[in-house]
Amino acid sequence: MSYLQSIILGIIQGLTEFLPVSSSGHLVLAQEFLQLQSSQNITFEVFLHLGTLFAVLLYYRKMLWEMTLSMFTFKDKDSKHRSNRMLVFYLIIATLATGVIYLALGDFFESIFQQPLIVAFMLLITGGLVFASDYMKEGKVSSNAMGWMRAAFIGLMQGIAIIPGISRSGSTISASLFAGIKREDAASFSFLLSIIAILAANIKEFKALQAMNTQMFLVYLVGMLCAFVSGYLVISLMITLIKKSKLKYFAYYCWAAGLLSIVLLMS
Repeated sequence: MSYLQSIILGIIQGLTEFLPVSSSGHLVLAQEFLQLQSSQNITFEVFLHLGTLFAVLLYYRKMLWEMTLSMFTFKDKDSKHRSNRMLVFYLIIATLATGVIYLALGDFFESIFQQPLIVAFMLLITGGLVFASDYMKEGKVSSNAMGWMRAAFIGLMQGIAIIPGISRSGSTISASLFAGIKREDAASFSFLLSIIAILAANIKEFKALQAMNTQMFLVYLVGMLCAFVSGYLVISLMITLIKKSKLKYFAYYCWAAGLLSIVLLMS
């Protein structure tokens, strides 16, 4: 893989990770149509997700710091700390639900990375999810009071999004809106949930990262930096669009991209 290829894929990853259009699906289709060399495994994609992870950590740094403090502060009269601890609890529940899906179907889902046509069809499904969620009424439930069943539901949807073409952010945000979560809280919960998911993916691939040579590491690092910059710029835009119920435009995009890809792949 060249530096130019790494830059292109890094920008694609950063722009699509937080938009409900499936970053993994775009990477698969970009490699297919642009004839970019595949990484032969998901190690390169893990690097790109690291870039978007750092973007989330930077954007939510204040909130994350407050949540960390709350885990070690136990004052019965301080409702803020209790709320933060409940949010952490629900993030853990959602992550466990994702883990169940991954352990049961992870290998099968990852095999789809080698099947661009299926990925294109999955984009159509993502479009349907996003379109439907945009017409949900404003929820009244806060993310720190959602209950374990809502958290598990969101986590299960994140697990299904391991399939390339199914958007992780689109699935988790849609699930939150379907469950009656406030729109702004749905966005922040989805982005915070991505932190744990990305860290888990990197732990799984740690041995592969250790085996990389210096040249390949530098190529992957450039892609990671591009994903970080473009991802950070997209987060605030995404939150604004969720508040204003403007996600349906991404549904139109997913449908158009999916249909065009299917036509090209079958012709």
